[in-house]
Amino acid sequence: MDGHGLASVVHRAASDPVLPGDVTARARDLGPLESPLIWLGFASAAVAVLAVVVALWYRRRVRRWGFTAFAVLLLVASVTALNSYVGYVRTSDDLARLLQRGPGVVNLAGRLLDDGKEAPEPSSGSGSSSPDSSSSGSTPRPGAGKPAAGQRIDVVNVADPAHGIPTGSNYVVLPPGYDSDPTRRYPVVYLIHGYPFGGPRDWLTSGDAPGSLLALQQANVIAPMIVVTVDMTAGNPSTDWECLNVPGGPQLESYLAGTVVPAIDQRYRTLADRKHRALGGMSGGGFGALNIGLHHVDEFATLVIALPYDDLNDSIGILDGNRAAIAANTPRRYLPTMKFSAPISVMLAVGTGAPTDVTTAHRIADALHARGQEAVVHAERGFNHTWHTARATLPYLLAFADQTFRAPPAAS
Repeated sequence: MDGHGLASVVHRAASDPVLPGDVTARARDLGPLESPLIWLGFASAAVAVLAVVVALWYRRRVRRWGFTAFAVLLLVASVTALNSYVGYVRTSDDLARLLQRGPGVVNLAGRLLDDGKEAPEPSSGSGSSSPDSSSSGSTPRPGAGKPAAGQRIDVVNVADPAHGIPTGSNYVVLPPGYDSDPTRRYPVVYLIHGYPFGGPRDWLTSGDAPGSLLALQQANVIAPMIVVTVDMTAGNPSTDWECLNVPGGPQLESYLAGTVVPAIDQRYRTLADRKHRALGGMSGGGFGALNIGLHHVDEFATLVIALPYDDLNDSIGILDGNRAAIAANTPRRYLPTMKFSAPISVMLAVGTGAPTDVTTAHRIADALHARGQEAVVHAERGFNHTWHTARATLPYLLAFADQTFRAPPAAS
């Protein structure tokens, strides 16, 4: 450890990666729009305006405009304080992409603010095919956005009407050197966003996956890999789907495992086997990664999960009381007796400021250990159930995936 994390739970050969301090410090750093000085500044301005109103109470116009300004400043202070806590909007690019989700003038403001460098917009037309594309089921957009240090981000649009998925814009982060060596193949990490109102771009912005990948590769901690951020919104990001096959609704588990993974393997030079394929996510996406990964151990040998939980809790309503579906999609129920057809390795990342997450992570790890599987819990001191934790722990999750990609086959 580099002094910032806590001790891990280690089982068999699994271990919590030891990372360079500059890599971990970078992942923990606050972005310019996360600084607490922002909300403190707006809050101070609100107090100052209120003081002026009180001092000039006898002037009706001052009272009217003063209270309006006070309310606006207090609202902005509250919003920026929440963002400082959650860590969702780090930079002006993140803000631009958040505004682009809104209508009319809000969307226009987001497009004007967007410089297109980090997370490209999905194409509305047919787009162009990548050099590896061989069919028309999805739309890769190579070079969508300026490459950073040789990195490339494509958008692969994969609709799956048969599974109730009207559209899905999946982002593919390709490592430096991908285009220069046409013979090399790469392992793949799939990352799922949170719910509700999450989306596949979140791992590129709030999660800073491209930056963490580059930092780890430049420090020679990991070998080059492909990261895919999967669209699990089913075209409706306001619904808390939990990555489920919803009775009478979208079949998101089948979409990821049966449609997205084959599409990526077909269009890119992947190492298309379970050993070189990891599935991860944060919060609701972490639940989805755990549940889907346990259902598909034949496809994913590694799970890398931030802010985990193993029970549907308030989201149970999405299954509309279907008792069989609830039992089949509650890892807390089925994991203790689950039979594994192949071994898996799991890392669970939490912040110590969220004790429920810590308890849950250890419960999942203990259940995996009892079933003879590898599991590690990584904890960040003082972090909570927020994007700050997901971003700070992502380098550990990627390094853990790299360890399992490179590990020799498990003894039978």
